[in-house]
Amino acid sequence: MQSANYFSHYRGRFAPSPTGPLHAGSLVAALASWLDARAHRGQWLVRIEDVDAPRSVPGADRLILSQLAACGLHADAPHVWQSARTPLYQAALDRLVAGALAYPCGCSRKDIENATTADVPRPRHAELRYPGTCRTGLHGKAARAWRLRTAGAAMRWHDRASGPQEQDVEAVVGDFVLLRADGCFAYQLAVVVDDADQGISHVVRGADLLDNTARQIWLQNCLQLPTPQHLHTPVVLGANGEKLSKQNGAQAIDTSEPLQALNQAAAALGLPAQSGGVEQALPVWTQAWADAWRRPEQQLRAT
Repeated sequence: MQSANYFSHYRGRFAPSPTGPLHAGSLVAALASWLDARAHRGQWLVRIEDVDAPRSVPGADRLILSQLAACGLHADAPHVWQSARTPLYQAALDRLVAGALAYPCGCSRKDIENATTADVPRPRHAELRYPGTCRTGLHGKAARAWRLRTAGAAMRWHDRASGPQEQDVEAVVGDFVLLRADGCFAYQLAVVVDDADQGISHVVRGADLLDNTARQIWLQNCLQLPTPQHLHTPVVLGANGEKLSKQNGAQAIDTSEPLQALNQAAAALGLPAQSGGVEQALPVWTQAWADAWRRPEQQLRAT
């Protein structure tokens, strides 16, 4: 891992997937990342994470950018699309393969299910742990994907909201996918490459992504890339008690009343409601955010 001095200034980002418009939950992450960048007097970037082409909805990227603009959340550099960055991901994968850190895998999801002990408890929606079937070779199967070796990947890190964290990636996740069977580069590889290439020093995102952090730090170590600081914000829940998402009916934010949408997002972050307009509210919230993060006892707690 690189020294913290690698970063000469603060640079944060908001990285939505264009699977639909921004909703109340994604606006919380956008506002938090913007406020953290402004409170640090740093830069804030927007990256469209469309590496998962089958899930991307045509036009959703432009809609998201227009929603952010309506809320006064403007990026400090040109927007970036992952779909235009494939050569960077391929170069990273090539480095890992050359270093014997990545290997081809011929397993289907059904193969992994069959190889996984049925009585091992697993949280709902959790990924299947890969048992390492192809670590020693394909055993006559055709290569479907490429995976990263995770032997020794017992990771420890500090989250600015949730405190000390640790995860044994090999035990919990196993060797994870870098290049999928459908030819798409995996989120884990793309986000690590992008954060390093863009000089991201601080990652502020929803707590639903906290579990990804250990894999990303391990991958950063394997590629000898710097690790940003992390802060995971509270997740907004839907009526069914699960994370608010497009899949469970989350509605697009109403940009005809941007301050109302921002006030709801601010409330989720423990910030006071504002009146007037967006241009008046954002500086007030920026100062409140800066003040709160100077006092540890008032820091945001992810739930």
